[in-house]
Amino acid sequence: MLKKPLCLITDHFVNKGVITSFARGLKCSVEDVNNFTDYSQPIATYGILRGTGEVLMKSKKFFYIDHGYFNSSAREFFGKTYLPDLNGYFRVVYNDFYHAGKGSCKPDRFNKFNIQFKPIRKNGEYIILSEPSKDIYKFFNLGDWVNITINEIKKHTDRKIIIHNKHSSFPLEKLLEKAWAFVSAQSMAGLKAMIAGVPAHYTNKTLKKINSIKEIENGKIDCGIFCNLAYGQWLRKEMESGEAWEFIKKNLIC
Repeated sequence: MLKKPLCLITDHFVNKGVITSFARGLKCSVEDVNNFTDYSQPIATYGILRGTGEVLMKSKKFFYIDHGYFNSSAREFFGKTYLPDLNGYFRVVYNDFYHAGKGSCKPDRFNKFNIQFKPIRKNGEYIILSEPSKDIYKFFNLGDWVNITINEIKKHTDRKIIIHNKHSSFPLEKLLEKAWAFVSAQSMAGLKAMIAGVPAHYTNKTLKKINSIKEIENGKIDCGIFCNLAYGQWLRKEMESGEAWEFIKKNLIC
């Protein structure tokens, strides 16, 4: 049985809103991340900024909360990310930052999203390389990730590579129409790619279990992964009611 974590908050409205909801479901109090010193206990927090990233890296047991995989809160980019509301889903991950999609969850929760998969592509002109944000570069110490990843891709295919990021003027949806594969460190846009019939390949140690770069010419799309991920994300009202915690402590989705 998992022990209830101490919930750590920052002064940012997203962190405060989400973590307060999670704490209510656990029936526990919250503590400012800047006052936290006891690493002997499990913690829960949202995001990797304003001190949370440093605490997470030092913690042996933690619950990491961030944007969900499907139907997450809408985000707009105006130099920095803006969230009009917090009505979407948020992922809750134990001792990691992403789920690998492993498990045997029922499809009922995913089916609620009414997401229609396109058939897996039979051909493609290029590979999309999704560049991480500056914060992700820094937090995961990715270094020269783009060039390192391009060199790795070229070991396994001679297809053209197109670099894309959240500031690119050409929409990802249009690129996917003629893509053979999608490659990223950890981008959740990889799920969007697979729904569009384009296999996603990752360099992140957890997510590469979905597809690694070595599999760039024979990537697969396992719909079961989506059913498992749907049970790894929750609405704030599901957190507040305790439903999220009751499931998490009995069924760890990895």
